Amino acid sequence: MTRLLAFDTSTEVMSIALVHEGGTLQVEAAGGAQASARLIPEILALLARAGCRLAALDAIAFGAGPGAFTGLRTACSVAQGLALGAGKPVLPIDSLRIVAQDAAGTAGFDGWVAMDARMDEVYAARYRRDESGWQVLDAPALWTLPALNARWAAEPPRRVAGSALAAFGARLATGEAVCHPQTSSRAGALAVLAREAWQAGAALDAARALPVYLRDKVALTTAEREAAR
Repeated sequence: MTRLLAFDTSTEVMSIALVHEGGTLQVEAAGGAQASARLIPEILALLARAGCRLAALDAIAFGAGPGAFTGLRTACSVAQGLALGAGKPVLPIDSLRIVAQDAAGTAGFDGWVAMDARMDEVYAARYRRDESGWQVLDAPALWTLPALNARWAAEPPRRVAGSALAAFGARLATGEAVCHPQTSSRAGALAVLAREAWQAGAALDAARALPVYLRDKVALTTAEREAAR
C-alpha cells in the first residue's frame, strides 16, 4: 500500500493529506503567515493519528507553486527537510492544478485556474482532464488583468476556477464560463494529484525540491500604492 504525505501552503489555506492503508486523512487550517509555525506540528499530529511513522512513507508531496512567496518557501523547505531526514523522495505538485482537480471532482475539466496574485495580477493556467489524465494547455504564468481579459475575449473560457473570481469580480471577464470561486477540499485534491504523481514516476531526489516562482517582485512600494489610489 502506498503511503504519501502531501501538503500545500501556497494560499491562505494550509492543506495537508496523508494517504495510507487506512484511507486518506485530511487537515485544512488557516495558512498564510501562520503556516510556517503550524505546518510541522500539524503534520506530526496527522502522522500520529494514522499511527504512521515518517520512515514508513514512500514519498512527500508539496505544493510547489505558483502562489504566495512565503508559503511556497515554507512548503518546499519543510518537504525537503523531512524527506532528506527520512531518506525519501519528493513529489512537486502544481499548486494551480490542485484547484483544477478540486473543480473537476470525479468528472472531467477543460478550463482555466485563476488565482489572486495581489498587485492587480493573476496566476493563471489552462488545463484539461479526460480519460487520459491531465494536460497542460497553457502553463502557469503571471497575467495582468487586461492581458488575461484580452486572451479570454479572443478565446472564451468554458470554466474558470480560483480565488481571482472573488478577488476581482466583474473586472475579470469570464463571459459565459462556469465559475468555481471556492474550493471544496484542497487537501482532497492534493491527495489525488500526489497519488497520480507517484504512480507516474514523478518522484525526485529531495535535494532537487524547488518552488515555482513566477515573479521577482512580491509587494508594491509605498509610492506605487499611493499612485494606485
